[in-house]
Amino acid sequence: MKSIPTYSNILVWFILLFCFCSSNKSIFAITEFDFGTLTLSNLKLLGDAHLGDNNSVQLTRDLAVPNSGAGKALYSKPVRFRQPGLDFPASFSTFFSFSVTNLNPSSIGGGLAFVLTPNDESVGDAGGYMGILDSKGTQSGTISVEFDTLMDVEFKDINGNHVGLDLNSMVSTQVGDLESIGVDLKSGDIVNSWIEYSGSTAELNVFVSYSNLKPKEPFLSVVLNIAEYVNDFMFVGFSGSTQGSTEIHSIEWWSFSSSFDASPKSAAAAAPPPPTASLMNPTADSVTSRPPSMAPSESNSSASIMQDKSSGKCHSNFCKQGPGAVVGVVTASAFFLAFATLVLIWLYTKKFKKVKNSEFLASDVIKMPKEFSYKELKLATKGFDSTRIIGHGAFGTVYKGILSDNGGIVAVKRCSHNGQGKAEFLSELSIIGTLRHRNLVRLQGWCHEKGEILLVYDLMPNGSLDKALFESRMILPWLHRRKILLGVASALAYLHQECENQVIHRDIKSSNIMLDEGFNARLGDFGLARQVEHDKSPDATVAAGTMGYLAPEYLLTGRATEKTDVFSYGAVVLEVASGRRPIERETTRVEKVGVNSNLVEWVWGLHREGNLLMAADSRLCDEFDEAEMRRVLMVGLACSHPDPMVRPTMRSVVQMLVGETEVPIVPRTKPCMSFSTSHLLMTLQDSVSDLNGMITLSTSSSENSFTGVGNSMDLV
Repeated sequence: MKSIPTYSNILVWFILLFCFCSSNKSIFAITEFDFGTLTLSNLKLLGDAHLGDNNSVQLTRDLAVPNSGAGKALYSKPVRFRQPGLDFPASFSTFFSFSVTNLNPSSIGGGLAFVLTPNDESVGDAGGYMGILDSKGTQSGTISVEFDTLMDVEFKDINGNHVGLDLNSMVSTQVGDLESIGVDLKSGDIVNSWIEYSGSTAELNVFVSYSNLKPKEPFLSVVLNIAEYVNDFMFVGFSGSTQGSTEIHSIEWWSFSSSFDASPKSAAAAAPPPPTASLMNPTADSVTSRPPSMAPSESNSSASIMQDKSSGKCHSNFCKQGPGAVVGVVTASAFFLAFATLVLIWLYTKKFKKVKNSEFLASDVIKMPKEFSYKELKLATKGFDSTRIIGHGAFGTVYKGILSDNGGIVAVKRCSHNGQGKAEFLSELSIIGTLRHRNLVRLQGWCHEKGEILLVYDLMPNGSLDKALFESRMILPWLHRRKILLGVASALAYLHQECENQVIHRDIKSSNIMLDEGFNARLGDFGLARQVEHDKSPDATVAAGTMGYLAPEYLLTGRATEKTDVFSYGAVVLEVASGRRPIERETTRVEKVGVNSNLVEWVWGLHREGNLLMAADSRLCDEFDEAEMRRVLMVGLACSHPDPMVRPTMRSVVQMLVGETEVPIVPRTKPCMSFSTSHLLMTLQDSVSDLNGMITLSTSSSENSFTGVGNSMDLV
């Protein structure tokens, strides 16, 4: 009798042992999970990583002030990548959706990466190391696919918008420029990526797209034997960092699977989340959060159709409900038709008004490339979200936009809500719509709806010249600076002397000079521009512009001419060559004199002392041709001459910069210029649109005083 339970116990133990071995084999050999099945107990958050809104995983902190930090989010259980007895590593497939947003669009950046790492206890350094490695190189044995938003020369980055494969180093072995497929990591939009590796063929493929459908061709494809880099067990997950920026790196969805099947497609394809799936399961048996908005998969669409078909019985039972139900439905239908008719009439009237308004505006603006709808531009800028602001123009705010029809990245300028702003935007629209030059910002189109005027321009990826000079971490090389000055001179020569009607820009300054991907200058912001016929003087008006760039005669008379543009250009030339702003409000260098030192006065003083080359930007570390630097500085002084009649034309400036003509002799001592008292002296408070605070004239200052001599006033 006792032998029966003994055999039963042995049998039970054998079954349990078999199940345990099978269970362990499945754990070690096959791993599969997604955000719908993960719990907080098997997700490890290190450094700055934390759960964000909608249970997404944020790798960096949500801070309004620039910060350098790093974070990691790892699957807490190790994944087997090498199996004894097998001559090939595990195959794996992963899909993840992520977004990079920035509370301050002018911040530099950082980046994030999908990582395979043997270490689940520490985070690497911030900045260009992305929390993957540290500067000491102690965290070896790491494979990562980086999505880099910071161009770091130390790691030989191609730009601040690329994907790279990193093997135990932050210098990528293979890299791809995301601009080639129209993806901008810093757009704030959700980006999808698929990474697939076949252990038997040693092929790693990386796919990137805004779409929820995997592209047919991989963005990166590499033959790589990961067995040479990985341990038997590795941790999988994500790492991200900031470098003096406010970037937020969020993982919105993640699925992963791996196995040791010899088939190239051994690992089940990691797929996007179904529309009804939970984004993150905080407990093992509850689903509380809303999924990310993803396109429905094929299987879900089929299920929906099947459900519709299965509900057909309910529709067929309707007729059996009696005549009361039929009468009710007929009455409701009649009411609906009447309501729909009223809506159609209202829409037709609204459309007619819109067309009428557009025709009225079109008659004012001559020619326009394209008319955009307000809905299209609102969608492109995420409802004119503050995180999309990339700058402020003379009379409006500029937003970064991504057009939904073709994925094109544009700059959308939104008119300020006042009469003057509207008038200035109409001026800009009517002028720039007829201009075509390689060194002018290209206008793609416009919109006039809902009481607003919007202008759509090409987006300049390298921002404005003033940011490149004073805010960028990288020093703008001399060759780029010289090319920029030549481009602006060429654009002004076109405006002054080559287009049908002469255009006086009136607001030449470094913040209105944009830089394209090749650091070519594009002059923009025509909100203050005026068109005049050639050989005719423009009417006197209230002076407008920015202090430090304004010609002295313009401040006195309010009359803008091509010569006032030349003076402003001269200030830009000296600014670019010296790396100093036209008016310095604080004195931090030994060579500065006065609290508000004037750049033109300072350079002229060095010229008087025979030390002109001392004006060159010290950050260039003498990496420039001295003859070129001297020529450029002399051109800047010639354009900044107090006497407008002595200043060169912009066409001759172009010839000077390329060496076709000599720079005119510039006197060592800055000349004085006399103005007739018959000219109207404008009040400085009303003259300058961009001056913060009242500017007063002190009669006790010998350098800025006005001395009456007969019927003239001398400005020194």
